[in-house]
Amino acid sequence: MSNFLARASWGADRVRLGTAYYHEYQPTDRLETDLDLMAATGLSLIRVGESVWSTWEPEDGVLDLDWVAPVLDGAHERGIGVLLGTPTYAVPPWLQRAHPEIAAVRADGSRVPWGARQEVDFTHPVFRRYAERLVRRVVSAYAGHPAVAGFQVDNEPGLLLLHNEGVFEEFVARLRRRFGTVGALNEAWGLAYWSHRLSSWDELWAPAGNTTPSYDLAWRRHQADLTAEFIAWQTEIVREAARPHQYVTTCLAVTRPAVDEEALTGVLDVTAGNVYYAAQDELALPDTGRRHEGGWFGQGVWQLYQAADRLWGARQEPFLVTETNASSIGGSHTNHAGYDGQLRQAAWALAARGARLVQYWHWHTLPYGAETYWGGVLGHALEPGRTQREIRRIAAEFEAAGEVMTGLVPDVDAAFVRSVESDWAMQFQPPLPLPGTFDPDPRSYGRVFGAFYKGFFDAGAQARIMSPRQLASALRHGTDAPGTFPACLVVPALYVSDDEVPALLDGYARDGGHLVLTFRTGYADGEARARSEVAPGAVLRAASGVHYTEYANLPGPLAVEPAEGSSLKLAPGARALEWADGLETDDARPLAHYTHPHFGRWPAATVREHGRGSVTYVGTLPDSVFAEALARHTSGGATAAACWAPLPASVTVTSASNALGQRLWFVHNWAWQPVRVPVPVAVRDVLGEERLAPGDGLGLGAWDVRVLRAVGAHDGPPDTSGRSSSSMCQG
Repeated sequence: MSNFLARASWGADRVRLGTAYYHEYQPTDRLETDLDLMAATGLSLIRVGESVWSTWEPEDGVLDLDWVAPVLDGAHERGIGVLLGTPTYAVPPWLQRAHPEIAAVRADGSRVPWGARQEVDFTHPVFRRYAERLVRRVVSAYAGHPAVAGFQVDNEPGLLLLHNEGVFEEFVARLRRRFGTVGALNEAWGLAYWSHRLSSWDELWAPAGNTTPSYDLAWRRHQADLTAEFIAWQTEIVREAARPHQYVTTCLAVTRPAVDEEALTGVLDVTAGNVYYAAQDELALPDTGRRHEGGWFGQGVWQLYQAADRLWGARQEPFLVTETNASSIGGSHTNHAGYDGQLRQAAWALAARGARLVQYWHWHTLPYGAETYWGGVLGHALEPGRTQREIRRIAAEFEAAGEVMTGLVPDVDAAFVRSVESDWAMQFQPPLPLPGTFDPDPRSYGRVFGAFYKGFFDAGAQARIMSPRQLASALRHGTDAPGTFPACLVVPALYVSDDEVPALLDGYARDGGHLVLTFRTGYADGEARARSEVAPGAVLRAASGVHYTEYANLPGPLAVEPAEGSSLKLAPGARALEWADGLETDDARPLAHYTHPHFGRWPAATVREHGRGSVTYVGTLPDSVFAEALARHTSGGATAAACWAPLPASVTVTSASNALGQRLWFVHNWAWQPVRVPVPVAVRDVLGEERLAPGDGLGLGAWDVRVLRAVGAHDGPPDTSGRSSSSMCQG
């Protein structure tokens, strides 16, 4: 893990608050007023400069580097650090006019018109020449400034799939390097189909007309590689001038089509990204049915946590939130600023899952431009109000928590494997229709992954998200030693996988882990070709004790009920959605069946003991009730927060250990109604003096959060392995 947290000049070893600040956008010169108010609010870091190439360089070769100096000077005088951005994602008018050849090209061959941002082919040598010139000048000018804590290269990369001629030529070149001959490519992609067999590399068709799944997966890999290479290229330029204490990152929007966050962040010092969420009633619990597909902002409490866990998962490390809600998000029609307390709840939730920075976008609401109604800390009147007061409270609480929040490592009850390649493959060939239609749903993968993540979240389990590559690396080290890996591993719809992954999953269960497999897992190989064997493949069939040779989309939601003799506890109303594998049991035990004259012949879920562990196979998309029951059955209730059960439906409890070896509990009430929760262990309020003994009632108001530190003789060194333990409830 990078040691940037310990050496960063702005104190990133503790949890801090920040904001994006654009003095150049302000209608009047109010720099001193803004900085004074930021300091009074308790902000520790501001992000500047990433969107204004035309301010840095108003004409070709005419640079104005001085405009930002007063911002940096003023921030330093007030003890505020600065994350200085390179503005390469927003090109100036003079550049696109002088060099129209750098415009991004769409799949239909049209050029993306200038007028928004990220309209260029960032691989084009002309663009690279101009970008490098500016990046070097900006970084060299301010790397020595004491306010600059780090640099953000570009912003939210990977917005477009580029179809420029040079991009396609490089794609062909990479295929030649990988496969060697067109014959090998023909064989790998099955190009005999529909007379697609090539006789020369010149015959490879453009991606706009492609219908071959293997081609599409290779194209998406290529696009993500280009994005990662672009960020790596800028990172190396910045590092040539940056000081040892300054870190380099970018602001990720993980839903961008040309992003593989693991590959992209590998060259950076720390992961940083967006966490936007719908507030108001969307943050209420109990959750009566949120959408599972996500999108660019979260819907429901569970998606807020999923976004944080995904950022941790990029590098399996603490992360920075460089953008999150200040008030409303999006457009002029989405003015849904949070209720009193919801900003505070979200900030503590992000910190609990490993965020070292919660940075609001943005300081002041813009009076013009595409984001006129994207609400900042200050509204259009530029006067402090409810939002600023709540953020000031959060900053004061983070400061009061102090070293208690240092080195925080979230607890983990279940690891989730998230495959960006399976996501891409299911965008091309979705297994699920859009609800209520026969049209394909390109968000199918997110719906499946989200259904299982939500089920475990509802069951009180804390998650760690990892990629197949990270999984393979972890499992190659073995899982025999206690604490080396979470006791439960969930693998939702891992459609694209090589032959090594099934063997590793088999070994995980044999060694004592609880493995959860779902429909479509193991169905295709690394080229997105359906495997020509009985599903889910020989290795996973032996491990799970089930096989199937048919499957179906369901005509509608089907009720499910426990199988005879099953220990699965299903609440009324549990349903199977959208899909059914025609599971035949070899030596597995059914957990649940569909109540349907045709589909009822097959189990909806099964379990089999395997070595020292077990394998649960789920052949359908479970609704929230079904998914929670499966999660509780799989985990056996052995979660870090199990000792807090039963909890009111509006309350969640998550936990973490800090660098001092202390156990922290984060107790949220996501509702209007105040509640009182008995504490299972002796605790002290991190933000006050209250001490509670086991059995004492912990009071939470509307939209409230309490941060507690366990006290007693059992405090010890932090468990950073990611395996939960019942001892966490013993003080």
